[in-house]
Amino acid sequence: MSGRARLAVRAAAATLMAACALLPLVGQPTWLAPAILLVAVQSVVGAAARRVPLARPLTVAAQALVSLMLLSLVFARQQSVIGLIPGPEAFRHFADLLQQGSDDVSRYAIPAPLTDGIQLMLVGGVVLIGLLVDTLAVTFRSAAPAGLPLLALYSVAAGLYDGAYDWVWFLLAAAGYLVLLLAEGRERLAQWGRVFGGAPSTPGAPDGGVVAPVRTGRRIGAVALGAALMVPLALPTMQGGLLDAAGAGVGAGNGNGGTISAVNPLVSLRDSLNVENDRPVLSLRTSAADLSDMYLRIVSLDDFDGTTWKPSQRHIVGIPDVFPTPVGLSRDVKRTSVRTTVRAADWYAQDWLPMPYPPSGVRISGNWRYEPVGMTLVGDHGQNTRGASYRITSLDVRPTPEQLAAAPQPPAALKREYTKVPARLPKVVASTAQEVTAGSASHYEEAVKLQDYFSVTGGFQYDTRVEVGRGPDAIANFLKKKQGFCVHFSFAMAAMARTLGIPARVAVGFAPGTPQADGSVSVTLKDAHAWPELYFEGVGWTRFEPTPSRGTVPSYTLPDTPGSSVPDESLPSRGSSAAPSAAASPSDGCSAQLRKLDACGSPSAAPAPQGGGGGPWQGLWLALIVLGALVVLALPLSPLLWRKRLRSARLGAHARTEEGAAAHTLAVWQELTDSAWDFGIPPDESQTPRTAAARIVRLGLLDPQAGAAVHRVADAVEQVLYAPRPRPVAGLAEDVRRVIAALTGAAGRRARLRALFAPRSAVRVLWVASARWTAFRARVAAARPVLRRPSGQRG
Repeated sequence: MSGRARLAVRAAAATLMAACALLPLVGQPTWLAPAILLVAVQSVVGAAARRVPLARPLTVAAQALVSLMLLSLVFARQQSVIGLIPGPEAFRHFADLLQQGSDDVSRYAIPAPLTDGIQLMLVGGVVLIGLLVDTLAVTFRSAAPAGLPLLALYSVAAGLYDGAYDWVWFLLAAAGYLVLLLAEGRERLAQWGRVFGGAPSTPGAPDGGVVAPVRTGRRIGAVALGAALMVPLALPTMQGGLLDAAGAGVGAGNGNGGTISAVNPLVSLRDSLNVENDRPVLSLRTSAADLSDMYLRIVSLDDFDGTTWKPSQRHIVGIPDVFPTPVGLSRDVKRTSVRTTVRAADWYAQDWLPMPYPPSGVRISGNWRYEPVGMTLVGDHGQNTRGASYRITSLDVRPTPEQLAAAPQPPAALKREYTKVPARLPKVVASTAQEVTAGSASHYEEAVKLQDYFSVTGGFQYDTRVEVGRGPDAIANFLKKKQGFCVHFSFAMAAMARTLGIPARVAVGFAPGTPQADGSVSVTLKDAHAWPELYFEGVGWTRFEPTPSRGTVPSYTLPDTPGSSVPDESLPSRGSSAAPSAAASPSDGCSAQLRKLDACGSPSAAPAPQGGGGGPWQGLWLALIVLGALVVLALPLSPLLWRKRLRSARLGAHARTEEGAAAHTLAVWQELTDSAWDFGIPPDESQTPRTAAARIVRLGLLDPQAGAAVHRVADAVEQVLYAPRPRPVAGLAEDVRRVIAALTGAAGRRARLRALFAPRSAVRVLWVASARWTAFRARVAAARPVLRRPSGQRG
């Protein structure tokens, strides 16, 4: 194995050893198999491209192209051309998978399940790091900078995982990097020849002068590894950091300004609804007479990209003594002031402060900041709700249906911001919204019809475990399957409202809790909820409830307001059901409110099967088939590649000694005669170099300049063969290249193609193989013991 090939193997090994640090992040290690396969193929492609040889940028491009094709085969087979060549659909599928993986990484605790999105992030990340390491260490022969991508790969795992065996993953990653450095050092030493000054080597060792420096390098590496493992134990540790789970993500500020770029709180909502053992989150006491509207709002999501909703980056300020009047709320709308005292559980660490909406004042200690647009409070510099007690003054706004129906158009800027819908949103979302709300006289009627469509008349089922997919088609899939939980219902209604020109956003927080015997209200994990908020000028942001069997329908959306809407503990709205509710089956004796609460005795539906994918293992065997197909396709190109490689070796640089110059001259002459043979001028071993040169000039129809170049090479060969001390001749390789160009120009199109793809001189490969086989058989025959008959016996 050549030095560069050995270096490529070590580069791939270093990448995979560093990638092992990612194993604790997911529950299944099966992603490592396709990663190993893709990194190995990438290294083989790089080695083949360097042997041709291709230019360095072309080598990297070839590796990247093959890696992308294999990633398409494994992860986007159905979206790629013939399952291998990525197109626009494949790239969109990659984007959706990466978005899904990003959401899954934020949603699940370590070890996370091995979803398709996480698989793509792991395998694609390792392949990308492998390409960078191979490019730096092998293609550009700089192994030291290759440690940077390896460090980045290890740092991702180290920043997310804090386990008892971190030192094992560090040891693997560091050992891989040191092996890579030693391989490069050995190659550099080999290029310089014997190294003097080292300790004497073992007699008979083939690389006696190299052993001492290599052994010294290994000792230094061992000492460095030991120091790296032991020194951190003696240093003080620092808590927190960028990846600290309790971080608020709030920019620095002096209490009067700053920005917040919040993490989407939806990532933990599904987990909260699916917990087996429900836990109290908040305990509150309130002066509100009707607990049905005691929703505790955490944050509003107003940025819709067609795939999901998330909070926009907003300006934050210090908490005002008295909050301003909510945007859009006029004096004509009835309202009452409500005082609420909240205490958070000691284990509940939330960056946002759960509050009724709209708040008019908050009294709380700690580092909290106010975001005016959403009227929310967010913790600053690690502040969270763990064990916090606070008092809130809020408004209980009671608009009438007539006020909502008569609402004028909102301000142009507000409408423009909150009715934006991305172009990639499926058309079925808008068409369904128009179909459901046909005949409506106002935006209010449209909103009520959308709410009733999801909660009562549309046949939707509430299920916290259903999978409706991700990406631009997620809402369309939900509208088709009609199964989901609050996130799906609120997302879909808000998106459909925007298509109708109604400003909309999504709120995340808690549905009304359960009254306790002592007069308090207990809010648990299973009360986690999401709901849409629609804007009506004169009323402001108004809550709607499209999720069946969850929360309570606002009184202003019902034709007849119920007398008492205090939540009933016996109803399923107090928690998520383990099984999805059946499709609504309206009857004459079941009111809309009872159907909304799923209290009509409808049968329970069977749980929907979990969605999932086989991941890379489904395409692994196809990857092997495609690799075999690539090898088969490469066979017709093997003569071309062999001739290019051989020509490069013959015409390359040579040693400065007399022996090296002589060998170079003979190699150049061999290349000249083989190139002429490729163009139909077979060599004649019986002729002298001068006679052979004249024959090549005559049969090749060469011009005078090319003919002179042929004779200069022939003269140099005669010096090597006959002169007692041959003189080195410069420029022979350029002369041969000039002759090849002249032969190409004088030949016809068919002859040029034959010389390029099916060179006649490639038959030398068969001759060499035959000679080696004959020699091998001779060695085997010579090594066989001679069987002699015992004396006295006859045949």
